[in-house]
Amino acid sequence: MPKIKTHSGAKKRFKVTKNGKIVRAHANKRHILNSAKKTTKRKRGLRQTTLADKTNVAQLKRLIPYK
Repeated sequence: MPKIKTHSGAKKRFKVTKNGKIVRAHANKRHILNSAKKTTKRKRGLRQTTLADKTNVAQLKRLIPYK
């Protein structure tokens, strides 16, 4: 079988943990960060990583087969 190409966008956005779980960053952290729109507590939460939803894991593992 030939090698599978890794999806360039997915390899930049997702990491795989030692246990095989997919880790991702939160959205909405790029701009409009002034206190009138997003609270400090909300921005602090957006810094953390989180696990990808279980409904997306199978597809993500196909996109990044060698990670």
